Amino acid sequence: MIRVILIDDESLARKLVRKYLEDFSDFEIVDECADGFEAAKSIAQHKPDLIFLDIQMPKLDGFELLELLDPRPCVIFTTAFDEYALKAFESSAVDYLLKPFGKERFNKAINNFRDRFASTIPQISTKTLIEEVQNAASELDRIAVKSGNEIRILQLKDIRYLEAHDDYVKIFTHADMFLKKQTLTYYENHLPEKQFVRIHRSVILNIEDILRIEQAEKDSHWIILKDLSRLSLSRSGYQKLKGVLGI
Repeated sequence: MIRVILIDDESLARKLVRKYLEDFSDFEIVDECADGFEAAKSIAQHKPDLIFLDIQMPKLDGFELLELLDPRPCVIFTTAFDEYALKAFESSAVDYLLKPFGKERFNKAINNFRDRFASTIPQISTKTLIEEVQNAASELDRIAVKSGNEIRILQLKDIRYLEAHDDYVKIFTHADMFLKKQTLTYYENHLPEKQFVRIHRSVILNIEDILRIEQAEKDSHWIILKDLSRLSLSRSGYQKLKGVLGI
């Protein structure tokens, strides 16, 4: 049996997928979820083979949810998302259903799932999809992270700085530190450039947390943060920071 979870904040949308799946006796719906927080717990519990996932949901959207899943199940998106994302879906081995969709299109998605996701390909393809959509996305206005069994939504104003750490990024807030499986370059490209500056090859700083800049040696500087901790400032980072601060 193929274990399935339906994730959509619209009950009628979940009901439609459930009805369409009745024609496929080898698909078993193990749960339904109305938001990303609920879905993250359900996926960890049920370990589904396939999820039907809406993108635009309250609290935690579909892409934020996928970022937090490891390993990731196969995904068929059910979405009314904009055109650039659909192009990313088409270039990946992951199918999507553009709302409103009918039975014929749904059956095609199921057949695509059977044809393309019979091995370990789905996880690779889903990862590729996320990267493509992320690279096309506009500026971030928040970051979703996992803390134990909880999911936290970090507002940008609460982030002090981000630091590269192997295959992860450490995200430092005023109260905590979180690990996110992502690259520092991604955040450099997607955080607001007037607020976040890459001051070193391994650090991106929220300039609102700067107390002062001190010269260490002839061509090197320290940034003193509001809690009086300090970060090293590279030569190129110093030039970027001066440009943002207008000095």
